[in-house]
Amino acid sequence: MARTSADSAKGGHMTEAGRASVAGALDTVLATCAVGRSRVVLIEGAAGCGKSHLLDAVAERAAAAGALVLTAVATEAERRVPLGVLRQLVSSAPVFALTRTGADDAVPPGEAMRTFCAELCDLALDGPVVLCLDDVQHADAQSLHHLRYLVRHARPAPVLLVATVSSYAEELQEPLFSTELTRQPHFRRIRLGLLSPRETAQVPTARPWEWPGPARTGRTPGELHRITGGNPLLLRTLLEEDAAATDAAATDAAVSASPLPAPAPDGPFAEAVIACLHRSGPNALVTARAVATLADLATEPLVARMLHAEPGTPGLAPLRACGLLDGLRFRHPSVLAAVLADASPRTRTDLHRRAALVLRGAGAPAGVVADHLLAPLADGVRAPARPEDFTLLAHTAEDLLTEHPAEEPTDHRTEQAERLLELAHGICPDEAARTAVALRLAQISARRDPEAAEQRLTALVTGPRSTRPGDQHTRELAGMLLAQGRISDSAALLREMEESGPQGFDALLDTRASACETLLRSARLTDATLAPLVLAVRTLLYSDRPERAVPATGRLLEEAEACRAPGWRAVFATLHAEALLRVGDVRGAREHAIAALDALPAGGGGTFRYAPAAVLIQACGALGRYDEAAQHVQHPVTRRVLTSLYGLQYLRARGLHHLALGQPHTALADFRRTGRLLQLWRADRPACLPWRTDAAQALLRLGKVRQARTLTEEQLALPDARRPWVRGTSLRVLAAAGGSGHRTTLLRQAVDQLRRSGARLETARALADLGHALHDDGSPSQGAATLRAAWNLAQQMGALALRDELLPDPVRLSMPGSAAPVPLSGSEHRVAALAADGLTNRQIATRLHLTVSTVEQHLTRVYRKLGVQGRAGLSPDLATSTGPTA
Repeated sequence: MARTSADSAKGGHMTEAGRASVAGALDTVLATCAVGRSRVVLIEGAAGCGKSHLLDAVAERAAAAGALVLTAVATEAERRVPLGVLRQLVSSAPVFALTRTGADDAVPPGEAMRTFCAELCDLALDGPVVLCLDDVQHADAQSLHHLRYLVRHARPAPVLLVATVSSYAEELQEPLFSTELTRQPHFRRIRLGLLSPRETAQVPTARPWEWPGPARTGRTPGELHRITGGNPLLLRTLLEEDAAATDAAATDAAVSASPLPAPAPDGPFAEAVIACLHRSGPNALVTARAVATLADLATEPLVARMLHAEPGTPGLAPLRACGLLDGLRFRHPSVLAAVLADASPRTRTDLHRRAALVLRGAGAPAGVVADHLLAPLADGVRAPARPEDFTLLAHTAEDLLTEHPAEEPTDHRTEQAERLLELAHGICPDEAARTAVALRLAQISARRDPEAAEQRLTALVTGPRSTRPGDQHTRELAGMLLAQGRISDSAALLREMEESGPQGFDALLDTRASACETLLRSARLTDATLAPLVLAVRTLLYSDRPERAVPATGRLLEEAEACRAPGWRAVFATLHAEALLRVGDVRGAREHAIAALDALPAGGGGTFRYAPAAVLIQACGALGRYDEAAQHVQHPVTRRVLTSLYGLQYLRARGLHHLALGQPHTALADFRRTGRLLQLWRADRPACLPWRTDAAQALLRLGKVRQARTLTEEQLALPDARRPWVRGTSLRVLAAAGGSGHRTTLLRQAVDQLRRSGARLETARALADLGHALHDDGSPSQGAATLRAAWNLAQQMGALALRDELLPDPVRLSMPGSAAPVPLSGSEHRVAALAADGLTNRQIATRLHLTVSTVEQHLTRVYRKLGVQGRAGLSPDLATSTGPTA
């Protein structure tokens, strides 16, 4: 509201109401002066409330009435310039010169003031003299001494002194000046306030010193008052911007259809905000910046703590008086933005730092504190953190990860925590702390993307020797590397520690499963437990009872989803898929492998991406979805990929895919490459990757039986051959390679071992081989029953490719004396079909990448099963019937 008030101790101190009454009072003062009476008027108000505007209007009216008008504007820069303001006054209408004073004080100050007063009074003999002094709070002390003397001694002359002063100005250079003014009976104080909502709506135009003219705006009066607070300067500049926007709308239909935009960051309104801010004094300036930084969380105690001041911050009153603040909130976002934009980036950095400190002390949410700590980065400040901020940064990062507000995405909080720790990493007090922070960063980044964690660990492993972790962190780092499948890097670190006993990958495979189960039952999924839990799951997967890994990985996957951590979700979806594949749930394995890939960021995942891809290829192969599997075997296998277990798992899966499609040469290359790397890493453990029996199967397809048998016997000689899965797989392949021992006996042992291991896919294959062996040994009924058991098992698992290979349709022929059909195997069917089509044994061998001897063996079994004497007895339907796709 526009108002004026005065000290009521004396009748001469007036109270005015409204700008119209102010104008009337000034007219009266000018008239009184014209008839020969001196007067003193002090116009007081907050920044932007119209003091200077009103002073200019007084000068114009006085000049129009024939008075001699002398003007001066005091500035803060000239506060220490002796007689600076007085020289402006006398030089504005050069009528006399000030008495020169020197350093030796040749002319006493009292004499100089008397001379100045006498000169003005002489001028007043010819007509009123009006002195207009703007911003008297910045006037120099000597000038104020002269003016004080003038006020006391020019009373009979028609001299009018009109000065403006800020309501919340610092103490004047001459403290007695204000006191002297208020003691005078001819003194008036006019206090200008903010426009009321009603006055804002009226936008008065009756007097030119009250308002510059009619306004053009599309805003409602309420909106105008809400944005400006009734500050005339802010209102005037806002109307200027609105007028420009209105003019633009008049020529642009698209603009005219839009509401008026917010004030521009660099427009007249923003400039007026800054002007009000700086004219309100240094206390108001620092207070406004503190309030703007705290924004909606600003309270008087927090602002006081930011400013290291006592409660009752003195800078708030001038900000409220000039309309910038409504309570502790800026009236419009544009005002807040202008206040912050006025500060330098370094100043804003310090403000955000202090805000973070006081907010954390007040118990504000970690996300709010983090926003302040990270704001300087968005402001372009490269190194905003100080060494003393290390604890604040680290603790805020941890708080971000433990708080779980439902409305905020977890990945955003994870990213914030990483950025805070990156700042902390740059100011670590020593190498031990630096390593601890680096490890923590790797743990946290694993929440969102395994590749990010991989890159952070790589930086630790490949960095300069001087930055390598000490013993207190080496074992933790080695465990994290091993959990990422980086067997060689983990082993290298552990060798540096020179500890005895099983370490690294060997310890992973040889740890007792019961200990892992205890850990998996008791530990919750956290950053710190991620690596131990992954390693415990892998131990179960490679143990004698991999089915125990299925519920464990399922529970951990649920925890990862509850934590809303996509990186963790990808890891445990992959492990769950591996466990399901191991026990023969190929549909579930495919589903979770796809889910793991979907959880990874687009283009992310790093080498980890190859782990779910490997499971997906094998699951799709078992399901007969070879086209789908083919989409995932084209990933480039780079040197980086082959530094991890994931890369070798992928090589094996790709090799098995090629083998199923009748490409044994290509498959053999992948299997052998896997074996070479495992041996190089000193991690040649068939419990994890049985590359020898994989290669042996490819060699058998190529007719290299002796090499296949040698590799299989090597695997059986390894310690892992005591494990049922390894032993069962090896015995099955050895039986096919013609190893020592009766074929049927070897296969019976293989079936027994594989059943014990829970590997149902391998069990079905071994049962099928046993069925054929029993038939070849003269037990067709028993062989047919065994084949039927294999077919049923494949059917239960949904392994359609295996099922169709075991019992191709429509070729389901019964053997003499057998009540159940005895099918041709997939390879037998392919050979028989080509023979029925008229190809020679050599042509068949070339087409199927087999030896002639192998073709002959297949045909012998085909003749026996079909009950025919030779090629002439083969049905032409064999050449066109649907055989197995594998």
